[in-house]
Amino acid sequence: MEQEEKKILSISVRNLVEFVLRSGDLDNRHNFAAEKNAMQEGSRIHRKIQRRMGADYKAEVTLKHVVEEDQFQILVEGRADGIIDKPDELIIDEIKGIYLDLSYLEEPFPVHLAQVMCYGYFYCFDKQRDGAVMQVTYCNIETEEIRRFQTEKSFDELEAWFQGLIHEYVKWARYLYSHGIRRDESIRELEFPYPYRQGQRELAVSVFRSIQRKRNLFIQAPTGIGKTLSTVFPAVKSIGEGLGDKLFYLTAKTITRGVAEESFDILREKGLYFSTVTITAKEKLCFLDKPDCNPDACPYAKGHFDRVGDCVYDIIHNEFGITRDVILRYATEFRVCPFELCLDISNWVDGVICDYNYVFDPDVRLKRYFSEGITGEYLFLVDEAHNLVPRAREMYSASIWKEDFLLIKKIIKPMNEKIGRLLDRCNKELLEMKRQCEGYHILEDVRFFITSVMSLFGEMELFMEKNSEFGDRDLVLDFFFDLRKLLNIYDRLDENYRIYTELMSDGRFMLRFFCVNPSKNLQECLKKGNSTVFFSATLLPVSYYKELLSGDQEDYAVYAHSPFDQDKRLLMVGTDVSSRYTRRNRNEYRKVADYISMIVSAKKGNYMVFLPSYQYLKEIETILPERISHGDSVTCSAQASHMNEQEREAFLMEFSKERDDSFVGLCVMGGVFSEGIDLKEERLIGVIIVGTGLPMVCTEQEILKNYFEEKSSKGFDYAYQYPGMNKVMQAAGRVIRTARDEGIIALLDERFTRPEYQALFPREWDSFYEVKLKSAKEVARQFWDNRLVEEKEDGIHT
Repeated sequence: MEQEEKKILSISVRNLVEFVLRSGDLDNRHNFAAEKNAMQEGSRIHRKIQRRMGADYKAEVTLKHVVEEDQFQILVEGRADGIIDKPDELIIDEIKGIYLDLSYLEEPFPVHLAQVMCYGYFYCFDKQRDGAVMQVTYCNIETEEIRRFQTEKSFDELEAWFQGLIHEYVKWARYLYSHGIRRDESIRELEFPYPYRQGQRELAVSVFRSIQRKRNLFIQAPTGIGKTLSTVFPAVKSIGEGLGDKLFYLTAKTITRGVAEESFDILREKGLYFSTVTITAKEKLCFLDKPDCNPDACPYAKGHFDRVGDCVYDIIHNEFGITRDVILRYATEFRVCPFELCLDISNWVDGVICDYNYVFDPDVRLKRYFSEGITGEYLFLVDEAHNLVPRAREMYSASIWKEDFLLIKKIIKPMNEKIGRLLDRCNKELLEMKRQCEGYHILEDVRFFITSVMSLFGEMELFMEKNSEFGDRDLVLDFFFDLRKLLNIYDRLDENYRIYTELMSDGRFMLRFFCVNPSKNLQECLKKGNSTVFFSATLLPVSYYKELLSGDQEDYAVYAHSPFDQDKRLLMVGTDVSSRYTRRNRNEYRKVADYISMIVSAKKGNYMVFLPSYQYLKEIETILPERISHGDSVTCSAQASHMNEQEREAFLMEFSKERDDSFVGLCVMGGVFSEGIDLKEERLIGVIIVGTGLPMVCTEQEILKNYFEEKSSKGFDYAYQYPGMNKVMQAAGRVIRTARDEGIIALLDERFTRPEYQALFPREWDSFYEVKLKSAKEVARQFWDNRLVEEKEDGIHT
């Protein structure tokens, strides 16, 4: 009984051997084959080899082994690719699919041999066998040639080896055990840090119940309700109840990561014993001007693995909110790569705050949590979840450009004739596709081209491994990774994809594997955990997001009502103006500028204007000064394309300045200032939105439209209307963010009066004023006069 009550700490075989056995330098110039193999785990090549092995071959054998410690147990688990168990023969098999020419392999990669030795020990221990043959099977993915390495180990040898392996891990397991005890005790005592706002408690309860039932939840909640704390708090409480052991807080933008960090800090101030790490992009952490992860270029890469363990052990014992600045401080002290340090810390903390791609992107995702065969008690909180649809489409799509094959051929052919010929072959096949393409062309199959790419990739893999330094290596490396992604995505192609070629206006030619519906790929990662909460101020219609994010219309959904006084907000719709392409002319631009002038003149203050495109913005920027009403003083500033961080900060600082006039910031709808910008109270009193936010007509939008038209007759809605209204609502959300905020939302487009658009309005937009240019100023002025009267009355009552 006592043994059953011991806490169980789980680790996968792969994570254990990779953690314990690493040493030496960090070097990205080598081990392409090993890296590629890791990405190919669970692929079709495994299944093909397993089917060929006969009746004695047991495939995908789950194996577990428990190591007893005084107060806890360590459960090491994994899945052997194959086992042959006969009375006179026992073979434990590990299969690895690679593109590398197998003749260059002299021995198995150490980490692969270590994996199979773990499985061999577990199996011999369970079956009381005296020993086994450890076999690592490598298969060339292109040729399907096979090479096997075998080594026979006695049970005593396996046991001694494994005990040495686990001995290195025990001190880390002791930390996890003692930390978990203190964490859970603190969670039991934890209470929500503030009085609940209206609807906030119900939101928290919904999150807890969804996690408890291991279900997904979609939350549509107005800006300013406190969604972050309302999701983080119940998720943390769930971990205290044993409903999860690691929390992933996923964001699309750096600014929302800061909100998550602040939420955990608030809870820690209330007594929570809970560690988090924020994973920052390599480019923003690297000490070099440009990341170059090898010991010749970076002193932090030399001997990195010899020092990083001590660094991690130190940081997890002394820090709880491990942010970018904390990472850089410790990386400097221990002379280790800050990015790799960041990833290693994630193993030992309770919460990980990171961008979507560290969970979902097949090239970037954290392999230690999301590789084939690895699952965990994970909880996912997906912030600003509306952004995940376009981001996921891009993560699971791949493109290749014909012109790149010619460029790389010029670089490599003088060094390697064979690669030059293979590049030429791929180029000719693309040329044939180009001849058949006018505009864009949907293809059913590209298997022959992919066969050529496989041959090329295999040769380039060996070339890159052998040639760590040569001119334009970075260009070749980028191309190599493009090929790798193309091959990886090719393995995913199914009914959720479209393959197409496109001839660009500048003459360039592209082949693209386009992920139209990413839900299946996303669920591949999310199903490794227990529950996912998707939340945003704009998840309407929720059926659209369910289809594209989880693929399950039965998932739970909650609509949180706005707690804010609706009398503090004026919603007006301009019915005599349109942003349609056919109406984009000088007269229409003047009318839009006049609307801006009328609304701004009703009350001095700061306003944001969101326009359909940079071209439209330039037209308004030119016309607006001459349309400002006589006697009004207005300063204008416009968003520029490709603004750097300092320029964005300078633009936002304009809203904080003390001024005697009004300020109008001209922005592009769907751009960097459309969401995640927090301008409270007097910093912003009005948002003017021109147009319905429809994406520009382009190849991908048309492919989306046609795909969904075939499926549900909602092609235009899915490709244009829903994404467009999302941008509108995000822009509108800039103006009312706290209970003290008040302001105007003006929607300038006649299409907002149509039922199909109003059906997408959030519930708090249940009443609005239809205005024309001649009445806009009066409606706005009346609103501000009423606000002044109410404020005076409130002052008298208080």
